[in-house]
Amino acid sequence: MGAPFPPDARRREPPRITPDDPRYGHLVARGPNRFRGTPDEVRLVESTEQTVRCVQEAVRAGRRLAVRSGGHCFEDFVDRPEVRTVIDMSGMREVSYDPVRHAFAVEAGATLGEVYRRLYLGWGVTVPGGYCPDVGAGGHVPGGGHGPLCRLFGLVSDHLYAVETVVVDGSGRARSVIATREPGDPARELWWAHTGGGGGTFGAVTRYWFRSPGTTAATPPEELLPVPPATALAFRAGWDWRELDRRSFGRLVDNFGRWCERRSGPGAEESALYNELVLGPRAASEFSMLGQVTAAPGPAGRLLREHLDAVCEGAPRPSYVTGLTLPWLTAALRGPGEGVGDRRVKIKSGYLRRRLGEDRIETAYRRLVGTEDGVSGSLSLTTYGGRVNAVAPGATAVAQRDSVMKLTTLALWRGTGPEAAHLAWIREFYRELYAGTGGVPAPGETDDGAFVNYADTDLRDPVWNTSGTGWEELYFKDGAARLRAAKARWDPLGVFRHALSVPAG
Repeated sequence: MGAPFPPDARRREPPRITPDDPRYGHLVARGPNRFRGTPDEVRLVESTEQTVRCVQEAVRAGRRLAVRSGGHCFEDFVDRPEVRTVIDMSGMREVSYDPVRHAFAVEAGATLGEVYRRLYLGWGVTVPGGYCPDVGAGGHVPGGGHGPLCRLFGLVSDHLYAVETVVVDGSGRARSVIATREPGDPARELWWAHTGGGGGTFGAVTRYWFRSPGTTAATPPEELLPVPPATALAFRAGWDWRELDRRSFGRLVDNFGRWCERRSGPGAEESALYNELVLGPRAASEFSMLGQVTAAPGPAGRLLREHLDAVCEGAPRPSYVTGLTLPWLTAALRGPGEGVGDRRVKIKSGYLRRRLGEDRIETAYRRLVGTEDGVSGSLSLTTYGGRVNAVAPGATAVAQRDSVMKLTTLALWRGTGPEAAHLAWIREFYRELYAGTGGVPAPGETDDGAFVNYADTDLRDPVWNTSGTGWEELYFKDGAARLRAAKARWDPLGVFRHALSVPAG
């Protein structure tokens, strides 16, 4: 994919978009719309060299800076009052094969949909990234993003070979560094930090290179990354709340968890099935599950039927089931079929090593049945594990490598009026789900921390986290100290920081 600007654009001075420019409104409004920044300028960079210059200018002027790639952030990491310069990567979208590094290069501003399209149409390969095609690669990759193919192929960060980052040293000098996973690379810890340490912490990422572990310079490009199945079965099923009582609701949720416990080992045939059980409030009339089975049509249909049979054992069948077999790329670009749009979002997460217990099922039922009209929120359980759990915890910065599900609570609203009610609902719901561990998913027998790409600043707030387990441990576990060391080396002045950025030291 070529650059989206004229050939000479990368050599010119990057545009400086100020509040009086008609483009400013769009550039400060990218993303889920809960936060709005008022930076003095937005710099539309088109190359690594331009990014170095813009970072250097901001540092010399003493201006707080932030970097935006796709704009899909659930907290105010970019849109904060203190941020005066925003470096926007949306002009950096090239996806290509690099014969020098024998890997696929992806610029930070490319969306996942663009990455999927170019890799697959060009070479028949892909990376196992997220379900939403409009998410930007820049922030998705360093959080260890997951999606419909992760149970088959691992996380997107498991296939990261190298990263190009604009960093600032102790003297305030900006420069670009390419760090690889090669054992002898002196910058290897910078690569490692981007395999799950979260975005916006160590520098401004401009480019990633991908090739799967075990490949070499002699491996043909068509074999450097996972090859997805030719087709995928996209499905959705819905249950009518009127057909469920406390017992049948609990049976259905427990069945889903049991299936995940038994079918989440690496190499299992069921790894082709990705499913999100989205438990919405009774006021919405129904709740659903949706996902993809990335397998040939015959096996895909059988796997879905067997999954539904297991989930519905002793519980009501869904009122409808829809399934559509699509070419894999079509399904990948379609995603869940829902965009964030102008909605405001608050999200909270947790890794689950085993299914929900009766106390949490009781909490979920009571909260979802008792939700007031006008409050829109959900509890989702997502299939996980598979190939993700075949990687040793320290091999990447993603430390959670034995979970079978991900838990997500979500609140969704439009406008500023309902914000307080929605925030109160999700915070109290989450705290009650984790009442036995201080309101957060502290690592233990059942839970294993939280997912850094679903950023949640409440985890560092003592009002909502009374566990004694810090937010760094919730996200990074034993890797927190190693990430702090990487931060101290590569960003000693703390130029790249936000509410959940790794601190130095």
